[in-house]
Amino acid sequence: MITAIVIDDDVDTVDVFCDYLEIVNVKVIGRGHNGKEAVELYRKHNPDVVFLDLMMPDYDGFYALENIRKISPAAKVVVVTADLRRETADKAQYSKAY
Repeated sequence: MITAIVIDDDVDTVDVFCDYLEIVNVKVIGRGHNGKEAVELYRKHNPDVVFLDLMMPDYDGFYALENIRKISPAAKVVVVTADLRRETADKAQYSKAY
């Protein structure tokens, strides 16, 4: 079974996303609400995949992605965001975390 952590600052989004993942046989082993929690959960659980929002207060998804890549350069991270701004896409494309 695939294991995952889900990170988003919106608690309801995390809940719905986790419910869906369980339906499709993905075991959610961690839930977080900022980039710092994402890194801590990744380090603790070493999931098969991370579902990560980019835009979060305090520690954002870019922080998480960069630090998760330091732990494991081959980490599988799926970025899930509603932010469609061009500058976000550019930052994601040229981030050293990708």
